[in-house]
Amino acid sequence: METFFATCPRGLEDELKKEFMDLGGQAVRATPGGVECQGPFSLCYRLNLESRIASRILWRVGEGSYRHEEDLYRLASQLPWPQWFSVNCRIKVRLVAQQSPLTSLEFSTLRVKDAICDRFLRDIKKRPEVDKRNPDIQIVVFVDESQVAMYLDTTGSPLFKRGWRQAAGEAPLRENLAAGILRLSGWTSDQVLLDPMCGSGTFLIEAGLMAKGVAPGARREFSFRHFRNFDRVAWSEIRPDVQQALPKTPQLKLFGFDHDAEALSMARSNLQFVGLGGVQVNPGDVLEITPPADKGIMVTNPPYGVRMGNQPDLEEWYPKFGDMLKQRFSGWTVYVLSADFRFPKLIRLAPSKKIPLFNGGLESRLYEFQMVAGGNRKAARLSKRQGVD
Repeated sequence: METFFATCPRGLEDELKKEFMDLGGQAVRATPGGVECQGPFSLCYRLNLESRIASRILWRVGEGSYRHEEDLYRLASQLPWPQWFSVNCRIKVRLVAQQSPLTSLEFSTLRVKDAICDRFLRDIKKRPEVDKRNPDIQIVVFVDESQVAMYLDTTGSPLFKRGWRQAAGEAPLRENLAAGILRLSGWTSDQVLLDPMCGSGTFLIEAGLMAKGVAPGARREFSFRHFRNFDRVAWSEIRPDVQQALPKTPQLKLFGFDHDAEALSMARSNLQFVGLGGVQVNPGDVLEITPPADKGIMVTNPPYGVRMGNQPDLEEWYPKFGDMLKQRFSGWTVYVLSADFRFPKLIRLAPSKKIPLFNGGLESRLYEFQMVAGGNRKAARLSKRQGVD
């Protein structure tokens, strides 16, 4: 049994735990910033291929206690690196510290790299090259106050880079965060989904691929292919044929709007690339759109707040957005990701849920609003009594 640790956007650990249990992970345990699980080595193939929420899948290869940099060198030099990957692979060492007594993380990283190269020299009289920009193999070292864990990154480029994004605007929402938000919303493919500020289409594409059961990693490659223990037969049995047509499903009820013509062009290009060209994204100001159904789920990441930069315009827009929801979207459940903690107050609606999430390094909240006839404060009070908030 091997031990794997998967990183993910902070706030999605519990959703990732559920996902890993569904994918066959054993002894699955959520920790701040990720999930640990166990299984055969081939489990990392499936986790990389099918996880919609994870950022990276790391394979634990060593651990121990330490007090200073030379302990890291000693621990790393004891590990059989040449048994795991070829000397022809370019390597990179990344050190992540939390409350560590190390005085120089840069020097500590250098000592781990030296230990790996020295082990290669000792065993085969050659050493691998270091490539910090485009490595074949990344070694990740986690250190806390007294313990160190060493991992080989099985993923490579982060998992939110699905390989479908042909075009994107400034600071697009990461795909795995979008997928996690869809999971938190409870959306299912028989429900209407609307993103009234869809940008390059991230929510719509993630929803479409979820509905059709398309593996998020089907269009990309992974670092585990560089490992000596890579099992081509096992991988070929797990990996789908990315050229095959998307599975037939009932007509998806996905709708997107945006007032920006360039954003709509990007969304259409991305949707077409993944075979979701039938999903309609149309021009429209969020304050003027008409609901496509009597009920459904709205999910959006407004391009306002931190990126808007014009406080008077922002304070004028927020109440209008809240009024629009109350007037037109009765019967809908609305989810808004915002880094502005004043958001509910500014739109004059009481959220039924407030879920802490991190959008990259930006602390945010996912607000849920139950839009019921007569206002949503009644729904918010009911949710609080039920212990939801």
